[in-house]
Amino acid sequence: MKILIFNGSPKREKSDTMRITRAFLDGMNEVAENETRVIDVIDKHIEYCTGCFACMRNGGDCIHHDDMRGILEEILDSELLIWSYPLYCYGMPAPLKALLDRTLPLSSMAMRKVGDRYEHVGQADFSRLKYLMICGCGFPNSRHNFEPAVMQFVRCFPNGHTMITVPESPMFNAPEAAVVTEPRLALIRKAGRQYAGSGTIDEELLKEIASPMIPEEQYAQIVNGTVN
Repeated sequence: MKILIFNGSPKREKSDTMRITRAFLDGMNEVAENETRVIDVIDKHIEYCTGCFACMRNGGDCIHHDDMRGILEEILDSELLIWSYPLYCYGMPAPLKALLDRTLPLSSMAMRKVGDRYEHVGQADFSRLKYLMICGCGFPNSRHNFEPAVMQFVRCFPNGHTMITVPESPMFNAPEAAVVTEPRLALIRKAGRQYAGSGTIDEELLKEIASPMIPEEQYAQIVNGTVN
């Protein structure tokens, strides 16, 4: 499978969330070798979308001539897009959101009704694409944190989407936390194996991955520096 990973963290390879993503890919590769490419979005020149809609009227040609043109070509050449990012203000970091906005050339101005909602008709065939969100956050729980990011992902990619959310993610880059992070990474590798085998992840496994690794109160005390 051809996999394109958008690393939305400004920390690049040191990203807490990328530790999770690499474990997931390790699990996938245990089932079958995959062709993967990681784009550190922070290093790309991506202008902001101006909302002029020129790209949606002229066959996908954007007014900006930057790195996004090549990224769109890579998207259309892929089978799985992994959006790996830390939660910023309950959503994507700005560079990754700019990239998402600039995928507009893949759509046209024409609309069609699908179920109870409308969506734009594509200017390119990306029906084979699947979408995976891997999102970590620094809060000690998943409740009342990931919901806006999850809803955005569902709306942007209504078909073929899978989402993994992980609280307490800064612990993955803390060597002293290995006693709890290594078992969690093992679960994430298991999720990768499941996804590679069936294209889905068991709901109970997703819930376990999204649960706190240590008690919420203890995590908060560690972050606040109030542990005795």
